[in-house]
Amino acid sequence: MLDLTRVIAGPVATRTLASYGADVLRIESPRLPDDPGGLLETGSGKRHVVIDLAAPEGRRTVEDLLAEADVVVQGYRLGALDAFGLDPGSLAARHPHLVVVRLCAWGGAGPWRERRGFDSLVQAATGIAGIYGSAAEPGVLPAQALDHATGYLAAAVVMGALARQRAEGGGWRGELSLAQTAHWLLDAGSPEPPHQEEPDGPQEPAAGGADPAAYLVELEATGGRVSVIGPPGSPPWTAGAQLPPDTEPVWRAR
Repeated sequence: MLDLTRVIAGPVATRTLASYGADVLRIESPRLPDDPGGLLETGSGKRHVVIDLAAPEGRRTVEDLLAEADVVVQGYRLGALDAFGLDPGSLAARHPHLVVVRLCAWGGAGPWRERRGFDSLVQAATGIAGIYGSAAEPGVLPAQALDHATGYLAAAVVMGALARQRAEGGGWRGELSLAQTAHWLLDAGSPEPPHQEEPDGPQEPAAGGADPAAYLVELEATGGRVSVIGPPGSPPWTAGAQLPPDTEPVWRAR
């Protein structure tokens, strides 16, 4: 699986698939480096390499990888990868065996389709910030829920496409966006909070947050062992993020 994603949503999708055993190779641009600390969290189970897509040698390396890949997951602004021949249409023409799943902020139609966007911006644009805010200021969900939800949906789309490909053959394509996920959440409505009787007399302050120990896994990663939150609902990774210079742009033996 070739991972062309950044920040949260796309990396969540590919690290989920890595937990199921996918050989995930993530490409990072030398002009747009990620925070190494963040990669240790979002890159569990994956190998990361730096390839310059603007250089002929870099494009040749990617073409060699695509020839043997099964899946490409993309998480950039629409149009950002087109100049390198990595848009879904061009990929299908050159590598018709691929499953290509793409996610972005605003979706594939409309005047904002090629705009950059992040979870908090999409929450503001779709009205979530108003629901969770006040008359004085906008609010926000208590987590980057659009990023994570869209990432898990993208992982499900990849697995569904691979299952259909096994049964029907051909190449397959999926499209997701944070804005679509936001509208699905808004359309689902908010459940009514359970009725609670008012307690009598003064109450003790609530205990601290839940102990995270039960959710942590220890992994060997570039630079040493790391503790990360294990993947929900899927097997734990066997290794942490493998970062340059410990990696090479080649697939593992099948």
